[in-house]
Amino acid sequence: MKIDFVSDIACPWCAVGLNALERALEKLGDEVSVQLHFQPFELNPQMPPEGEDTVQHLSRKYGLSPEQLAKNREAIRERGASVGFRFGERPRIWNTFDAHRLLHWAGLAGPEHQRALKHALLGAYHSEGDNPGAAAVLLRAAKQAGLDEADAREVIESGRYADEVRAAERHWQSLGIHSVPSVIIDDRHLIQGGQPPEVFERALRQLAGLKEAAG
Repeated sequence: MKIDFVSDIACPWCAVGLNALERALEKLGDEVSVQLHFQPFELNPQMPPEGEDTVQHLSRKYGLSPEQLAKNREAIRERGASVGFRFGERPRIWNTFDAHRLLHWAGLAGPEHQRALKHALLGAYHSEGDNPGAAAVLLRAAKQAGLDEADAREVIESGRYADEVRAAERHWQSLGIHSVPSVIIDDRHLIQGGQPPEVFERALRQLAGLKEAAG
């Protein structure tokens, strides 16, 4: 079973959705063989390198008050904790294009490296509040993912894979993907949003032709 996980590092629900999907895959165990690929999506493609204050950006973008934003943050924090992801303070929103370039490169090295890098980048931003577009943060994440630091530095500094990432973004948008996380199974079936693990497990069982787990 092929799973394309379309998401952005800047998206908190993508962190929730990925961890929920992984909990579902753990429940399925050896019943389903899965190839998990991470695909690029930018929530804020025009974000400048210096980033923007989170509250100001979200208030302007969604028309929400600071109180509403605080309530939403608490709900996301609780959902993250329920699937094993810790949300910290995220005072700024940053440009994530270089992170997507590095993820593309990691995918060429193997899905396990790409998955590890994705987790490292999500943790750097959502748990620690670090800038996922900064070279130092990207290099640290690459090292955490077991990737070669010198090769990662070359990718970051050279601008490699920019065209490939742009093409992939256009591809998914042309298929109607305009919000994330979007989980596409076998190029045909779409699950959107940071769903609970049981929703992912039920859908994957149905698509794989498996019986529901007892209890």
